[in-house]
Amino acid sequence: MHAPSSGPSCCQTDEPAGSPSGMERELAEELTLLRRKVSVAAVLTTLVMLASLPHMLGVHALPFLPGWFTSPWTQLLLTTPVLFWCGRDFFTGAWTAFRQHSADMNTLVAAGTGIAWLTSLFTTVFPQVLIAEGLPADVYYESAAVILTLVLLGRLLEARARGQTSEAIRRLLQLQPPTARVLRAGAVQEIPVALVVVGDLVQVRPGEKLPVDGVVVEGRSWVEESMLTGEPTPVEKGPGDDVIGASMNRSGSFTFRVSRVGADTVLAQIVDLVREAQSSRTRVQRLADQVVGWFVPVVIALAIAAFVVWFLISGNPVLAMLFLVSVLVIACPCALGLATPTSIMVASGKGAENGLIFRSAEALETAGGLRTIVLDKTGTLTRGQPQVTDFERLGAAQLPAQVLLAAVAALEERSEHPLAEAIVAYVRPQLQDPQLPAVEGFEAVAGRGVRGSSGGLDMLVGTPRWLSELGFDTSSLEPLAARLEGAACSVAAVAVNGRIEACFGIADPLKPGAAAAVAALRRLGLQVVMLSGDAHRTAEVVAAQLGIERVIAEVRPADKAAVIRRLQDQGEGPVAMVGDGINDAPALAAADVGLAMGTGTDVAIAASDITLISGNLAGVPAAIELSRHTMANIRQNLIFAFAYNVAGLPIAAGLLFPLTGWLLSPMIAGGAMAFSSVSVVSNALRLRRFRPTPLPVAAS
Repeated sequence: MHAPSSGPSCCQTDEPAGSPSGMERELAEELTLLRRKVSVAAVLTTLVMLASLPHMLGVHALPFLPGWFTSPWTQLLLTTPVLFWCGRDFFTGAWTAFRQHSADMNTLVAAGTGIAWLTSLFTTVFPQVLIAEGLPADVYYESAAVILTLVLLGRLLEARARGQTSEAIRRLLQLQPPTARVLRAGAVQEIPVALVVVGDLVQVRPGEKLPVDGVVVEGRSWVEESMLTGEPTPVEKGPGDDVIGASMNRSGSFTFRVSRVGADTVLAQIVDLVREAQSSRTRVQRLADQVVGWFVPVVIALAIAAFVVWFLISGNPVLAMLFLVSVLVIACPCALGLATPTSIMVASGKGAENGLIFRSAEALETAGGLRTIVLDKTGTLTRGQPQVTDFERLGAAQLPAQVLLAAVAALEERSEHPLAEAIVAYVRPQLQDPQLPAVEGFEAVAGRGVRGSSGGLDMLVGTPRWLSELGFDTSSLEPLAARLEGAACSVAAVAVNGRIEACFGIADPLKPGAAAAVAALRRLGLQVVMLSGDAHRTAEVVAAQLGIERVIAEVRPADKAAVIRRLQDQGEGPVAMVGDGINDAPALAAADVGLAMGTGTDVAIAASDITLISGNLAGVPAAIELSRHTMANIRQNLIFAFAYNVAGLPIAAGLLFPLTGWLLSPMIAGGAMAFSSVSVVSNALRLRRFRPTPLPVAAS
């Protein structure tokens, strides 16, 4: 059983960035209190179970348990705090439902445990009344204590899941640096970001994060905007270019004029998107709620009817009360309370063994019913780091490979461009001599490439278009460049002493097993969609390699969340989103199920419902398979939970008493309830044998 969520999302706050909201503090206090209550209830319930052991075994006493310990008075003292302190919320919830003329799980828990306790109290104080009627003076404290403890544990697990909702917001807010270097009155001042205003001039040094949004007015640099675009490649920024707060300045210094601050910044808008998506989620277990909706009123009505009928027939209120208590005890939702959380707990543990971390039971439930799954390209389907995928020598090439590669590496090591880093990383391991030649006259041409002299060679490394502009004959290069671009590669041509010698194809390669994972998702009956900020041509090439037919390209962060909502509105849901970047966080939160790669950013992981620890896409179909197995297991558990109740309820109500004299005492009813719980737990443990369908081994 799970407690209903109360109030708005803890993410909704107007407090300063980085400070915990009132809802967050309230949730932390709730978790602390619940942990304390569960701990106290577990200890006291264990003692009650020990004290009732002779009674449950049908013996007068056990040699290792003193008589005073097994006394009903001792059990009364141990059980009372469990009910009326640890389980107080169930009784107040039942009273609230009663005042609203309704009944819920709180009603059944409070009625069953409360009447069991009251009946046991009567038996403890007036045992001679039952004995005089020829009835056993049994007490049922252990049933009440066990039920309350187990259901409290489920409430604690639900509260812990709710506590994850504000984590993404806190991590997003931490991306913004606390201070800014502002130029005022001809002097540079370092001030808190909150004091920066539109129109201020802000200076940024290499390796620093930008405090707010603005437009560059002086200087040039490479800025990593993966938090906005999701692409790992830094973007060159110069005068007139927009820059985004919280992005990272990789190299160079520049000054920009502030254009947006506070709630208007791109970072603040992303925070709002995550907050809005998370607060709009519902936390219900539809199946359990539907069952409880009719089961609780029926059980209560049957218990009251049993009391009335047998009081009218026998005139014996004690006998009638035993029938009432038997009905409530055998119907008490111990097994029903275990049916879902036990399977969820086992499945969550099994998921962890397979690198899957489920943030909530709702995510585990919903994943099995997905119809559409949206895969972000960069960092999810691809590795997220530019790498050299092709190196081709042209037909007229004359330089030995070692000489050429050493000269290229020497030149590119001077460059701060990420594609240059990819070339150096590719070339370095192939060099026999780790000592690179000296470089003279190095020049980096923005958006084109680099030039200089290395080892006595006049070198150029850059785009084919740049070489063509410089007067080089690129006709021999064009077919190769077209082939590489058709494979979603960037092309870096190498010219030596006025002659084109070679070219590099640089791309963000697909992850091993990505295509196999996509195929597995399609076999599971899901529609697979690739979402990317890339140009349509590049995105479609990658999608074709993966076997994905539907592509949505050139999408910015706010649009990613909008795409998810549009798919949901068009009836293509439930919709899952798989991503790894900060820019994916709003879409992950907006989706019915958000899956984050464990190799991605902390914010994306915090905003998701399921984390794939290894970053292996095989975890996505595995998560869906595990969800489907789990939901099937839960449905079986619900059958087990009700089989004994439905079969036992008529007997507990006295249906066979006139014919056989058989009275199903509350103790036997408690045993049947316990047996149904054992069946539920045993069935849930079968999930330990779950193994995801293996995918074909893909070449790296």
